[in-house]
Amino acid sequence: MSEPVKLFQQTRKHLKTGNFTFLSTQVAAWQKLTKLIQPILPQPEQWQVVCYENGILTITGVNQAMISQLAYLQKQYIAQLLQLVEFKDLQKLQVRLRIPTQPLRKPESLTRSLSPDTQDLIRGAADFVSDPKLSQAMLRLASNKK
Repeated sequence: MSEPVKLFQQTRKHLKTGNFTFLSTQVAAWQKLTKLIQPILPQPEQWQVVCYENGILTITGVNQAMISQLAYLQKQYIAQLLQLVEFKDLQKLQVRLRIPTQPLRKPESLTRSLSPDTQDLIRGAADFVSDPKLSQAMLRLASNKK
């Protein structure tokens, strides 16, 4: 009988941190490039470098008008960026729209307070509930405490 093949075997040391270290290095490099390009590119926009590979610099912005302007005047901006040592092999800009992340909003129904009549009804219902935890929760709801 032959030995079973081990499909999920670690093949190198530090397998768990290898990709994280690589990605951390990449992100740090992109952040450095972002700081370099920011004053050169059209303002007001928060440009962000997302990739720089094989002479192609990929950046994102949130303003469609600024993105269109940068794409249209790409040759002029490349000429300015070529003056920086970090972009000595720059050939092309790829500009993409970045959808800004918005903080979660509280639903309006949770931010409004209960009417006095509703509070009284909930307090009355809490008196009839035999479960003490549920009763306490209803009383908290009726008092609008967070």
